[in-house]
Amino acid sequence: MRKINILILAGIFMISACKKNNNTPGSTTPPEPVDAGNGGSVGPITAPTDPEIAASQGFFLDEWQPKTFTIPTSQVVAKPTGAATINVTADVSQVVSKVSKYMFGNNINPFTGQYTDAGIVTDLTNLAPNIIRAPGGSLSDVYFWNAPSGGMPTDIPDKLLNADGSVSTNTYYWSGKVTANWSLSLDNYYSLLQKTNSKGIITVNYGYARYGTGPTPVQTAAHLAANWVRYDNGRTKFWEIGNECYGNWEASYRIDVTKNHDGQPAIITGDLYGKQFKVFADSMRSAASQIGATIKIGAILHESPDDNSGVSVSNWNPGVLGQIGDSADFFIVHNYYTNYYENSSALTVLKTASTSSFKLMNFAKAALSTAGVKQKPIALTEWNIFSSGSKQMISNVAGAHAAMVLGELIKDQYGQASRWDLANGWDSKAPGDDHGLFSFGQPTVPDFTPRPAFYYLYYFQKYFGDRMINSSVTGSSNIASYASSFSSGQAGVVIVNMDATDATVSVNFKNYYTGSNYYYYTLNGGTDNGDFSGKVMVNGNGPANNYGGPANYAALPANSTSTSNGIKVTVPARGAVFLVVDKK
Repeated sequence: MRKINILILAGIFMISACKKNNNTPGSTTPPEPVDAGNGGSVGPITAPTDPEIAASQGFFLDEWQPKTFTIPTSQVVAKPTGAATINVTADVSQVVSKVSKYMFGNNINPFTGQYTDAGIVTDLTNLAPNIIRAPGGSLSDVYFWNAPSGGMPTDIPDKLLNADGSVSTNTYYWSGKVTANWSLSLDNYYSLLQKTNSKGIITVNYGYARYGTGPTPVQTAAHLAANWVRYDNGRTKFWEIGNECYGNWEASYRIDVTKNHDGQPAIITGDLYGKQFKVFADSMRSAASQIGATIKIGAILHESPDDNSGVSVSNWNPGVLGQIGDSADFFIVHNYYTNYYENSSALTVLKTASTSSFKLMNFAKAALSTAGVKQKPIALTEWNIFSSGSKQMISNVAGAHAAMVLGELIKDQYGQASRWDLANGWDSKAPGDDHGLFSFGQPTVPDFTPRPAFYYLYYFQKYFGDRMINSSVTGSSNIASYASSFSSGQAGVVIVNMDATDATVSVNFKNYYTGSNYYYYTLNGGTDNGDFSGKVMVNGNGPANNYGGPANYAALPANSTSTSNGIKVTVPARGAVFLVVDKK
């Protein structure tokens, strides 16, 4: 009887407490959620509401799908005992954006093989980039998709010109039908997309419109692009016309006017590209209509103020936008974050993720607004870092930076993003200056060994939901947080530590009822190469060959800890924690 009385009294107390938290009758203000002491809330909570899709995202969110989090196989670990002086707060009711599946893309180069090996197909399937861009950046300007090996068109020059007008000593053209093992044929690209459940984004050969020696080079190049659309037969929705056409490194930048027959200037301008873009777009859309396909066509914008520096065309964006008006479906920018080949520190690299992503999006929006052009989706079809000298590009820090970039791009509402690139090539004169997500030609390391960034990208997508929610950090300016929710009910956060020392972080979710456990993976570098370790440890598991990460990453159990007395984790120096807390 005594126990029953105690329970009754407790029930009365709880009812009274709930009444105190309720609004007065007729009030439209939702009650403030109460901290449950387990990293979540008790009492009434505010339900989330999806915001309108931003113009910078647009149709890239048309194929958005709800995401389900499955409780993973896990191992119980103790909660950190140290005091948490850093706090991350995420509010499930405040949705920043739905998450486009096209934010996790990558680029492929045709000189890195046929991608038929089962190992690379498995890793790419696990990575789930969802979209893979081809045929490889600047190489697209010399790429003839339907040419057999050695069977190039007759209306191309034997030698192209360098930016200074001198004759290039290494002119080459690329065929889409080379089946040798050192190349990637177009058909094997399509096959890889199918095997990895990915879509394509294709860059057509714009350079041919400039250096072609026939009577109508623009129309000829546009016809080649349109025929590719026909051959593609609806498999690819997203198309780009050209690659970094403003740059003096591109085959389209400078032409020999003595071989040109339609009066084009020696050096490209934004105005010229805009005019020729419309010829390509009209031909490609006509081809798509003939086969009953819907395509979206992107135009190239410069990512920063035009400075006429000799490497980029002055007034590129105004010239392009003044010509194309509303004829582009989306706009394309690239971002390599750090200063060109600067020997950047780890903190410098990591800090660029937020500042540069935000600055570029605002610049692109302003360029469109100034030109009076309707806001359209923004696609970041190449991104990475340019830091050099300490093997930054292939390091654990590059991985932590990659995780931050994904979070920032989603927060800044980009429509699409593709990292540069899956595999690139080892430079013996500058070891470590290699953008590849996988090794290729690297001494003592098997080709297509996943590098640290692979693991950060893999766990980010695995532990990030279908909606980004608002989050904030107090106690440190060197901790970044990116929170999300799943349609299946769970919430989570990615926490990156930019500092040189480990951090104990407390996590609290507002407007969310937490379950009994939280699950997480901790990633950090090794002790090799100072701040720029070539290794990554996942929940303490490292690589077998002293480079990269654990081969059994897909089977590693998550760490599991009770939410009782709150959610607390140790975020390692220059590392990250990918965490999801179960729902009640």
